[in-house]
Amino acid sequence: MALVTGGSRGLGLQMAEVLGELGARIAISARKPAELEEAKAHLNSLGIECLAVPCDMGDLAGIPSLVESVVGGLGPIDILVNNAGTTWGQPTVEHTLDGWNKVLTLNLTAIFVATQEVGKRCMLPRRQGKVVNIASIQGLSGGYPEGLPTIAYNASKGGVVNFTRMLAKEWAPHNVNVNAIAPGYFESKMTKHIFDHQHDKTAGLAPLGRTGGVEDLKGVTALLASEAGAFITGQIIAVDGGLTAVF
Repeated sequence: MALVTGGSRGLGLQMAEVLGELGARIAISARKPAELEEAKAHLNSLGIECLAVPCDMGDLAGIPSLVESVVGGLGPIDILVNNAGTTWGQPTVEHTLDGWNKVLTLNLTAIFVATQEVGKRCMLPRRQGKVVNIASIQGLSGGYPEGLPTIAYNASKGGVVNFTRMLAKEWAPHNVNVNAIAPGYFESKMTKHIFDHQHDKTAGLAPLGRTGGVEDLKGVTALLASEAGAFITGQIIAVDGGLTAVF
């Protein structure tokens, strides 16, 4: 059974699809109930059993209730995909503290709380589990080549990278694999401004000459969430068309 946070659209829904295609029962969470129900209907149309649980991951106090609802509805969580996230574009000297806290809370602290809750309830007692965190290539470098002012986002994703490495070491004796995917340019709500204004330039930055498509996270997600990746832990895999190889 797999829980995908931020699973109602974009990369989260793409990952929920492939896990369902592999036979997992799927739980998805997101803030907006209407979008969740639409995503659930889409997954059901593919023959995938899905439970949709509204949850604002930025409200940390609500995360235990999310896990409780998922476990109660579908059983113990075998696969946790920490995908929910946000960004904030503002030069550092103008960046608000509220914006910084919003990004760090959702992108990093919520991952800690969700993983802690799923770990102690489901994975560690049963000595099995796969945790897949969504980082970003912005957490692997100083930022995109355009130099967008997203310091809180970059800092949070850098935190996800080392959270993943540390937890992988800690939970390895419990037979729990912890890895992260670092996407490059994928079309999503967060990247809409870039795609609307400079799609061709953005696509041309990567050696493969394009941005990420609707199937491009499925392979690595399947690998890290299944026994095919049983000997992989503590790794950060960039899915970026080769962008980090040249910048």
